[in-house]
Amino acid sequence: MTEARHGKKYNSMELTLLLAFVFMLSFCAASAQEAMEMVLENESNPFTTYIVYVQKPQGEDSLPYEDLHGWYNSLLPESAKTQNQQRLVFSYRNAVSGFAAKLTAEEARSMQEREEVVSIRAERILSLHTTHSPVFMGLNNGSELWSGSNYGKGIIVGVLDTGIYPSHPSFSDEGMPSPPAKWKGYCEFKKQRICCNKLIGARNFVGNSTEDLPYDDVGHGTHTASTATGRFVPGASIFGNANGTAAGMAPLAHLAIYKVCKNEGCYESAIIAGMDAAIEDGVDILSLSLGGPPFEFFDDPIAVGAFGAIRKGIFVSCSAGNEGPDYSTLSNQAPWILTVGASSIDRKIVAVAKLGNGTEFQGESAFQPNDFPPTLLPLVYAGANGNESSALCAPGSLESVDVQGKVVLCEIGGGIARIDKGQEVKNAGGAAMILMNSEERGYTTLADPHVLPAAHVSYSAGLAIKAYINSTSAPTATILFRGTVFGDQSAPVVASFSSRGPNNVSPGILKPDIIGPGLNILAAWPVSLDHAFPPMNMISGTSMSCPHLSGIAALLKNSHPDWSPAAIKSAIMTTAHRVNLKGEPILNHLLEPADLFTIGSGHVNPIQANDPGLIYDIETNDYIPYLCGLGYTDEQVGSILQQKVNCSEVQSIEEAQLNYPSFSIELGNSSLSYTRTLTNVGPANSTYTVKAEAPLAIALSISPAKITFQEVKEKVTYTVVFIPGDQSLRGNHTFAQGFIEWVSVSEDYSVNTPISVIFK
Repeated sequence: MTEARHGKKYNSMELTLLLAFVFMLSFCAASAQEAMEMVLENESNPFTTYIVYVQKPQGEDSLPYEDLHGWYNSLLPESAKTQNQQRLVFSYRNAVSGFAAKLTAEEARSMQEREEVVSIRAERILSLHTTHSPVFMGLNNGSELWSGSNYGKGIIVGVLDTGIYPSHPSFSDEGMPSPPAKWKGYCEFKKQRICCNKLIGARNFVGNSTEDLPYDDVGHGTHTASTATGRFVPGASIFGNANGTAAGMAPLAHLAIYKVCKNEGCYESAIIAGMDAAIEDGVDILSLSLGGPPFEFFDDPIAVGAFGAIRKGIFVSCSAGNEGPDYSTLSNQAPWILTVGASSIDRKIVAVAKLGNGTEFQGESAFQPNDFPPTLLPLVYAGANGNESSALCAPGSLESVDVQGKVVLCEIGGGIARIDKGQEVKNAGGAAMILMNSEERGYTTLADPHVLPAAHVSYSAGLAIKAYINSTSAPTATILFRGTVFGDQSAPVVASFSSRGPNNVSPGILKPDIIGPGLNILAAWPVSLDHAFPPMNMISGTSMSCPHLSGIAALLKNSHPDWSPAAIKSAIMTTAHRVNLKGEPILNHLLEPADLFTIGSGHVNPIQANDPGLIYDIETNDYIPYLCGLGYTDEQVGSILQQKVNCSEVQSIEEAQLNYPSFSIELGNSSLSYTRTLTNVGPANSTYTVKAEAPLAIALSISPAKITFQEVKEKVTYTVVFIPGDQSLRGNHTFAQGFIEWVSVSEDYSVNTPISVIFK
């Protein structure tokens, strides 16, 4: 135990969690040295798990696992070798070159002096970041992509999350083919090579003993896994709403689960171990709905592990994070990762707050009781007493507030779960709840399974309801339940919580890359909330949008087995929608046009992504001059690449020179020039002409303006010069955006490339 302020004692686990919380609040990535020093101060803490990156030994790829494990063990201090307990926790060979070990502070110090050790630091804990969404994106029975890709048949999707509820019908074995011969994984549920032909692998990396199985004790992993690869499940709904046939994006793909998270978070050593195992097992797609603050790439376990994956041709999709709407809040910013933000679909579970003056405000709630009468009831604002905790309907805050039989207006926030606010209203005798957004949450409303009649309304609606309460001596209201409503023409709208760019670690790479469905997504759940079968739940987050893109990547991988991870990513990005169902620009949570730091390339368009015409491809060695250009040391670049690197012998490039499917630049008074190389994956003989929408106060010179391909897979390079214009036109703007569009003469293809410019 170690003493902390105010006399509270923290055990090892609590201390690690406390440090992780500090990292998350600050959104400032400490260096590896700083992270280690924070823990080294706690001299009385006997053992902490450390992540150790080492210089890759000659011939390591061919070393048997036992020999590699033995070599790692030989690097431990003598004191660690003489202990009875096993101190080496994980040995890594695919995701990173290194291991995780339980060490004392003094042992960690001594290891840092070893020549073979590149870095050592205490592990961090990262955070966890459907019936209609396939149809919304054009994936329905008979769609060309679903049938053409055989619903993802033969592709293996690896999901790192909280485990899985294996008996859910979304993971049914019926009609599934055997896994590919390359599968080398393991099912801990059955102690054999596969669980079944659908769920072919399941492993636990966060158990307290070897007997702990990868069951989902949170629900998150079951939900994300079914979103990516769930089978067709008829009769899926929540409280009778959103009723239909649930399906994941790639319903015939195989699924492998790697449990790396528990209730308290996601353990860094386990994340690396899960990625390492998934690469060894032979997955095609990795899906991670988790992350932390923006770490430098060499210090980011997901970025380093993802690079190990793409070296083997594995596509990696990650959530952008749920720290929006503030800017510079992204997780998972490496250019070899697809970073996914969250947006709405055109379905709402409507609950209307009707006031005594006849005004109605549309909100949402998944719980829609049939027996709640439309009779107007007394309406009260919970915070009328001036108590902030009452306004938030915090637990115990309404004990002295008269809400008996009334409709209670509560405010969102305060770190209190929305459902818990309703529980407080119910405990105090309230009849119903209107939950109003904070200003920063704007118009993003959530369809939660509330415990009483409720409507979650926008901030604007909440202000109007407050004004009505103050305008009369006897305010009244009720909740009208309208059920499931389709056809919201403003969809997709970016969710308020979806993390925004710009990219903190590498500003020359535009992030997020894409947005996809992540608001009010119905998918599999371990237990039934409404006593219905199959058990489903509706939740929101970039955790939900990430597996949508993972499943879509599985479809594209099946259709185009020769495409690299970068090619798949390019196809997704360059074909994205930039307009909503009305044909107008995609909006943000304030119902204003969303910028590129919010939507990246736009909303995923899976049908078009299957036939993009042209792609921007990147080979793994292309990242070497990019990483050297970031100013990383040879050791830091080598720890990412898992090979020796001498940046002095590499012709480094600026970040924006990487062959990425977007441009992100900082522009001062001088012109900047960058190139991009397009690869033809469309018809052999094709010609494209360029169209451009120049950013504010900037001129673009694109050469050539017309490109012709004679063959499939032929490459053509073009140059873009960004020329500063009249600076007075910039006004107070610090950022501008534009687009380059390559349109085929046949008009069958349109290849879009967004441009973000930050003015220096």
